Amino acid sequence: MLRLTLLALVIIVVWINILPYIMPHREKNIYSDTQLREMALGRGMKPIPKDFTSLAKLYKDTNNSLTPKKIALGKQLYFDTLLSSNKQLSCATCHMLGKDPHNTQQFLDDLMHHQNKTDCMVCHIKDQSGSDRLSSAIGYKGEIIKHHLNTLTILNASLAKYQMWDGSLRSSLESIKEMITDSEIMGMTQDEVLLRLQNQQEYRHRFQEVFENGLTFENVLKALDSYIKTLVTRSAYDRFLEGDNDAMSQEAKRGFRNFIELGCKGCHTGITVGGQTIQKFPTRNYNYIINVTGSFSKENIGRDVASFDFNFQEYRRYPFKNKGGFLGKEQKQLFRVPILRNVTKTSPYFHNGAVFDLREAIYIMGKYQLSVELSETQIDEIVAFFESLEGEVVEYEELR
Repeated sequence: MLRLTLLALVIIVVWINILPYIMPHREKNIYSDTQLREMALGRGMKPIPKDFTSLAKLYKDTNNSLTPKKIALGKQLYFDTLLSSNKQLSCATCHMLGKDPHNTQQFLDDLMHHQNKTDCMVCHIKDQSGSDRLSSAIGYKGEIIKHHLNTLTILNASLAKYQMWDGSLRSSLESIKEMITDSEIMGMTQDEVLLRLQNQQEYRHRFQEVFENGLTFENVLKALDSYIKTLVTRSAYDRFLEGDNDAMSQEAKRGFRNFIELGCKGCHTGITVGGQTIQKFPTRNYNYIINVTGSFSKENIGRDVASFDFNFQEYRRYPFKNKGGFLGKEQKQLFRVPILRNVTKTSPYFHNGAVFDLREAIYIMGKYQLSVELSETQIDEIVAFFESLEGEVVEYEELR
């Protein structure tokens, strides 16, 4: 029985490996700029608005209309450490917006990382990442949060359909409340937030000016939410979608074509190029456990039997060490699809920051989500496309 099983596996492996040589070669599709643009717009991959009026129309919450005064109040709260239990953390501590901020903890985290991350980014953190660039977020107590979860970027997040790594929340307003009241992150109660702000004459006055019912916890959330909704970025990609054919390089356009043809756009879609769906990760398994009898362990039979590892490596749920043991929504490896806008600025990648290098992250997604072994050229092109998604926060004239 054991011999028959191993023989069958060998036949399958050989057959899969010769398929590329006996199947007809498929030429790559060549798309014009207009076709690329139409395919993107057809998937809802619209540009970030250039003007404030158009931005406001994207948000359908009529209970929290965007006004300059409310946004200004939210901005003040965003940078205020009063919202954390020890009065040392603000929203901006973990979701950094300053240009070239020096994060000592991130510096140490990079130096000690198992990938020996020692490139320029260690000392020169790119500006406006909207995250802390740590592999695992740290709460107000100075301790790594449960499951070693990586801090998601705040940039463009308000336009996503799902929030948090498991997609458990459906609006930026809900996620703000979660962060403030979480016992590990900001560690505050609603009453404590109100008590601290009521003791500040400026806040009492400003809330009375902005809201009819003055200072309430709900209004604190609304003010913060208003400001966060303006933290959107525009890039060369947006200009291309608006008709500027020269905005993206030819390499970036080839990367965009790869992105479309490989199927990446099926999950990374919408105006945010991600954040609109919850998907399983990974969808392919490459490592399996083999029993003493020679038969596969039932729970480990995956879709890629031809990829059976003859080194008998231990089965893993992820293509990297799952530090923190997080398994996503309902423990089923279901995750909110990450936003790819500014992805070049938001390393490390994946839910526990296990991967620092963008090229490695792209390779992993190709192999473990699409069963595609991406070539170095394809990865170069996709990186170029991602670079076209890199932008800075839009400074709307009405808010200056």
